[in-house]
Amino acid sequence: MSSSMPALSVLDLVPVRSDQTTGDAIAATLALARVADDLGFRRYWLAEHHNMPAVAATNPPVLISMVAGATSRIRVGSGGVMLPNHAPLVVAEQFALLEAAYPGRVDLGIGRAPGTDPVTSWALRHGAGGVTDEAVSLFPEYVDNVLAMMEPEGVGLAVQGRRHVLRATPAATSVPQIWLLGSSDYSARLAAEKGMPYVFAHHFSGEGTAEALELYRSRFVPSPELAEPRTFLTVNACVADTAEEAQRLALPQLLQMVALRTGQPLTPQRTVEDAEREGVPDAHRGLVQAMAARWVIGGPEQARARVAELAATYGVDEVMVHPVAGALAGTDPASGPAREETLRLLAK
Repeated sequence: MSSSMPALSVLDLVPVRSDQTTGDAIAATLALARVADDLGFRRYWLAEHHNMPAVAATNPPVLISMVAGATSRIRVGSGGVMLPNHAPLVVAEQFALLEAAYPGRVDLGIGRAPGTDPVTSWALRHGAGGVTDEAVSLFPEYVDNVLAMMEPEGVGLAVQGRRHVLRATPAATSVPQIWLLGSSDYSARLAAEKGMPYVFAHHFSGEGTAEALELYRSRFVPSPELAEPRTFLTVNACVADTAEEAQRLALPQLLQMVALRTGQPLTPQRTVEDAEREGVPDAHRGLVQAMAARWVIGGPEQARARVAELAATYGVDEVMVHPVAGALAGTDPASGPAREETLRLLAK
């Protein structure tokens, strides 16, 4: 990896194409993770989204276990676990076990959004009213609970006048690195207040990043775990041998994002040829152009220069790329060669 480039990491939503089963999509993710590991990428994070036809990343802890077992060096984590969907103890137990199995390689990224529609949120909460306002309002307390439960000494709970020690796992010797994630200034403020690492979802909106990072850095309070602010940038990326080919490969994901942003029915990700046949509706050309301008789409030199420029602009030494390159018809369903090539060309 070039010394002029920031450190590179990967964000993976485990995309499901129209020619894939869920098993195929997982196999393609494991192959992509091995490529990232071999190339020296710093970390590999897996998202949490639910009930989406084109996304198989529904359960980060399960996927992290698979990816960590398939790799040897790279840090593996969640980008992120949507904490209001889960009991804090369950999250603490899951990540304590992952850290015990892969010490020094596990990141726990925590978010506040539901990561799905209201009906699925309701189902995630066992029919108990969905991701309620109460669960969201208690987010800072939930974060504290996860942090405390994963400490080797655990946390003391007072129940019926007696103190009980609650530990996520019986004999921990280390804890995962815990990050707060967000797409608004809420998590920036909270991460600064608690002295935690923080990541803004630049790949999702591309707007408000500078303001969120400035808020985080200016209000940061040092903690025993972190002496100064720590953050990085996330960006959608599609890199190919030529800029024209990269633009072609990016089209399926651009159409997915158009559907998401405009409330259209979501589908499995199209092949490149199907996306070209469908094309971009005239009414949405401006939206596609605006999104593409915020992504890294181009040939190798152009893309690497753009990543370095983004790192300098936002004052970060790490960029996490979400490889969005689509697949041509006839591609092995258990692979994503254009996604792998994006990583290889960026790492040259």
